[in-house]
Amino acid sequence: MLSVSTLRKITSFTVFFFVFSASFTQAQEYSTPINEVNKTDVYWGDLHVHSNYSPDSFAFGNTRLNPENAIKFARGELVTANNGMSVQLRRPLDFILVADHAEFIGVLPMLINRDPVVLETELGQQWSDLLEKSGGDIGVIINQWLARLSNPDYEQELSEEFRTTIWKKAAGFAESQNDPGVFTAFVGYEWTSMVQGNNLHRVVLFRDDAETATQLPPYSSLDSLDPEQLWAAMQQYETKTGGKVMSIPHNGNVSNGLMFALEDLDGNPIDSDYAERRARWEPIYEVTQVKGDGEAHPFLSPDDEFADFETWDEDNIARTVAKENSMLKHEYARSALKLGLQLDNELGVNPYQFGMIGSTDSHTTLSTADDNNFWGKFLDSEPNPKRLTNDMADMLWQNWRLAASGYAGVWARENTRAALYDSLARKEVYATTGPRIALRVFGGWEFIESDINSPQLADIGYTKGVPMGGHLSSAPEGDSPKFLIQAFKDPDGANLDRAQVVKAWLNKNGKPEEHIYEVALSDGRSVNAKTGLAPPITSTVDVEQASYSNSVGEVSFSVFWQDPDFDPLQHALYYVRVIEIPTPRWTAYDAKYFNLDPPKNIPMITQERVYSSPIWYDPKGGTD
Repeated sequence: MLSVSTLRKITSFTVFFFVFSASFTQAQEYSTPINEVNKTDVYWGDLHVHSNYSPDSFAFGNTRLNPENAIKFARGELVTANNGMSVQLRRPLDFILVADHAEFIGVLPMLINRDPVVLETELGQQWSDLLEKSGGDIGVIINQWLARLSNPDYEQELSEEFRTTIWKKAAGFAESQNDPGVFTAFVGYEWTSMVQGNNLHRVVLFRDDAETATQLPPYSSLDSLDPEQLWAAMQQYETKTGGKVMSIPHNGNVSNGLMFALEDLDGNPIDSDYAERRARWEPIYEVTQVKGDGEAHPFLSPDDEFADFETWDEDNIARTVAKENSMLKHEYARSALKLGLQLDNELGVNPYQFGMIGSTDSHTTLSTADDNNFWGKFLDSEPNPKRLTNDMADMLWQNWRLAASGYAGVWARENTRAALYDSLARKEVYATTGPRIALRVFGGWEFIESDINSPQLADIGYTKGVPMGGHLSSAPEGDSPKFLIQAFKDPDGANLDRAQVVKAWLNKNGKPEEHIYEVALSDGRSVNAKTGLAPPITSTVDVEQASYSNSVGEVSFSVFWQDPDFDPLQHALYYVRVIEIPTPRWTAYDAKYFNLDPPKNIPMITQERVYSSPIWYDPKGGTD
């Protein structure tokens, strides 16, 4: 047993030790503490992939792979594709939304399997009879589906109870696979509006679990072709459930000028009420995917040498009306962002103040955006010796035109539905055409050049400025906005060619202008003072071998940039585009794998890229 004097000595030493330790810890930290409030990581995912629950996916050959297969594939599991080949992502994704078409979602697999739930409906019996009379030709059903999509006078044939039953089954796949902190499976669907063959499609994304999201049946284009009615249904959902939902438009490039029009669907000029609702419900735009890249167009941006990238500009989505140049400025993201500045100046509200993401729009159940592992859009555009020369679904565009694109990069505090959704809502997101390039962008008035080299870059960025998707105002007199830009190459991909700031603004006459600043160039190159262009980087691509070398380009860029042409009285926006060195396009990988001699008009080399969401400057508005 210890004596009282011994206990006193031990107690005194213990008190001294803890006091000394505490004072030492307070005096100096061996490791710089991380500000958890400002700690975010980038997560990669696809918010637009279709399974056999989508009627067109099923009808064009994806008869086996359902929403559960899509989620498991995104998580990294090996899947047998519809063409019989094994397929697996080299790196799993962090999140996915299986956005099957709301219009008759899940009906075709149930019809083929003669599910009594479908056959007991009048429509199910009608389609079953058509199938029997046609000898099992699923094409007769897809024609029925397409006819209903484009009919503004269509009346819903399926009961709310029936639609809700199937919707719960579809949403249940996401619920069973959602693993907070590890992998996020969102609940949602696609609203598939086509007005006279012009694309107005939106993905509808819920923040909520399946039980909440399925309290109402999915609102489809069979209910209305008008986006304003979709927004009203979303408001009804939030009012009833207390949940949250957004819609994400895509493929303005096949809308023939409708996607970012200056009028509503009835032909009335956009007013502040419309602008407020569109900005409220559609904070994000899917700028790149399998049906082409929609960042910019060479007709609209003739001085942008990188504007003609995976361009689809022939016609509308139904292939019924050819494209006219006058339509283009209402189809592409950069021009829409510029139109938004104009409308903000006129109405006091910007309807086109959106962040940018990529997704695939794959209808194979397989979310692939890598050129060396690209599985197309439909069954006939999965890897096969004929896909460089045949047409998608035997009636649409040539398969070689498909872009191996894209994914969404999301800066969030954790990998959960709530955290990812909230980042999407505040636009702290960016689009990639495939490569997982880590891109940070902050804008503010107080940054100094040394901030870009700080190990606490994110903490500085959030504390002294705003991230991508944010807003600036109240410019200090005589000052201009400063930006911290950091980009790291895909660890498994190509080096970086350059980083650019794309600026758009309203001139003194209220007209939009744009300029591209080369803020980082690899390999010691510089901009030619006369042409304003930098020499192209050396291409290392060997097309025959479908290979390239990282002997050129940079691993990363860290840039402090201040706008040299700033006018504090002008509305403006800034976004960052980072471009990789030249690499083989998916068509080159196909040519090598299948030992093909493809037509000379098919591109074999690409330069993949990422687009940040903009940071806006408003001379009269508030700061985020």
